[in-house]
Amino acid sequence: MTSQRGPGPDPEPLGLRVVMDTRPLEDPARAPTTALYLGELLAAYDAGPLDGESFAFLVGLRRPDPTEGFGHLDVAARRRMPPSHLLRSGALTVDPFLLRGASIGSAWWAEQGGAAGAVFHAAAGAIPIGSGLPVVVTLLDLAPWEMPAVYQRSPAAAFGQRLRGRILRNAAAVIVGTEATGRTVRDLLRVSPERIVVVPLAARAAFRPAEGNRPTRPAKRGQSSGAPAPAIDSRSDRERLGLPGRYLVYSGRYDARQDLGSLIGALGKLAAAGRPAGLDPEATWPPRVLLIGASPDDRAALARATARQGVGELLAYAPALTEERLAGLVAEARAAILPSISEAAGLPAIEALAAGTPVIASAVGALPEIVGGAGILVEPRDPDRLAAAISAAWIDDALWSRLRAEALTRTGPERRTWADVARATRVVYTDVGARRSPEDEVTGI
Repeated sequence: MTSQRGPGPDPEPLGLRVVMDTRPLEDPARAPTTALYLGELLAAYDAGPLDGESFAFLVGLRRPDPTEGFGHLDVAARRRMPPSHLLRSGALTVDPFLLRGASIGSAWWAEQGGAAGAVFHAAAGAIPIGSGLPVVVTLLDLAPWEMPAVYQRSPAAAFGQRLRGRILRNAAAVIVGTEATGRTVRDLLRVSPERIVVVPLAARAAFRPAEGNRPTRPAKRGQSSGAPAPAIDSRSDRERLGLPGRYLVYSGRYDARQDLGSLIGALGKLAAAGRPAGLDPEATWPPRVLLIGASPDDRAALARATARQGVGELLAYAPALTEERLAGLVAEARAAILPSISEAAGLPAIEALAAGTPVIASAVGALPEIVGGAGILVEPRDPDRLAAAISAAWIDDALWSRLRAEALTRTGPERRTWADVARATRVVYTDVGARRSPEDEVTGI
């Protein structure tokens, strides 16, 4: 497997023509992780444009087009794509051919425009087939292959994912966020190790405030002294949401990838166990959990599940929030919780740790590598162990202080940013898409 990419000794990236499917930016709710990735990556490109770099964006039919906000990028073309998502599972079969047609001619036009070469960067679910360009794929989700009983139930979905896997194996490079995800891609999808490139992801800016903007505050009972304040004052948000001073936060998805059933079961066990001896009198019991971004349908499903356990009052809900307000609530939380069945990217854990908040997560996918010693890992589908982990982080102030201190070590001046992610990704473009002179081909450069 290719080693991690970063700002170290890698060669300087060249300016290429990049063809990119940006449709997830138009409807983030359909693919929130992909939308976040594309938005942050393009914003980093926009903040540091390269000479000769240009983009051909494949966009949907909705207006306004979110890519128009990147004013410093040289956008050579915006090509409107039909609404293939209306085909549901059938889009997995149709989109590879639509993307191929949309990318035809990009290499020639790139050369005419002075670019050093051209690539197709596929970060959304669809990957072009036979596009004629080197294809770079960022894999942010492995659930369709890790959970085929859920995501390949229909013949159309099963065929579409098989086709996607075959195209993926022919990609010039497959970008993943962690070594663990890379090993899974190698073993599960049979992608050649030399085509796998690890480019660690980063937290958004609001989760990583500058040190000067993180003043210390006096220690409260049950807290370690000198704990950094959140990037913004989230007190009004907490009061409006009815949250106590100590709470957990969940900002993941609401689908089969997550193990919310075990979370509800764990809360039921904690409620039945009664208030522990020695718990700070000011701390509430049982623990309260703030759920971010749940839709009305998600809330209805959770209400039915919590009613069976009798713990509905332990959940608080917040709508989709601005980046700054979400960061403030995450920074104030006792811990972020991420019970998962399949997790290839782990962005909620990355952002919680960047805010100095310990993480309680399932030991699956990318999460053990991301969380490390800054949290507690438990096996998925085990409410008893999840309850024990929540209880430990909630009650044991010494343990919580150690976990928080470990999380805060990741917010120093060497912290990874999306500018680092952008640079490493551009190096991948250069590796696979830059034109080579005849002399280079002879010498193997």
